[in-house]
Amino acid sequence: MRWRKNLSSGKLTIERVYLITSLPSGTATGVQLAAWTRGHWRIENLLHHVRDRTFHEDDSKIHAGRLPRIMAALRNLAIGIHRQDGHTNIAAALRHTARDCRRSLTALVLTG
Repeated sequence: MRWRKNLSSGKLTIERVYLITSLPSGTATGVQLAAWTRGHWRIENLLHHVRDRTFHEDDSKIHAGRLPRIMAALRNLAIGIHRQDGHTNIAAALRHTARDCRRSLTALVLTG
C-alpha cells in the first residue's frame, strides 16, 4: 500500500499497489521488491518525466518509421550531456546552451 499526504489540503490518500514479476514465489523479499519499484520510478522521474515536460515528447507529431526512436535517443543524449556537466535543471541548461551555438559543441567536447 502507498500512503500519500497532500501537504496543502492535509488529505491522506491510500492506494493499493500490485506488482507483477516473473520470479517464482518467495524468491524476492519485500525489501527487494520495494527497491526495484523505487529504481523504476527513479528512472521515470530522471528521464521520462524530463522528456515529457521539457521536450513535450507526448505532444510530438513524429509517429512514423524510426523517427520517434531516433528523436528519443537524441533527447536522451541531450539530457545525459547536461547531467554529466552537473546540471539538475535540464530546461535551464537547454536555454543556456541555446543562447550560444558554441556551448553545445563545448558540451560535446568538440571544441576547447
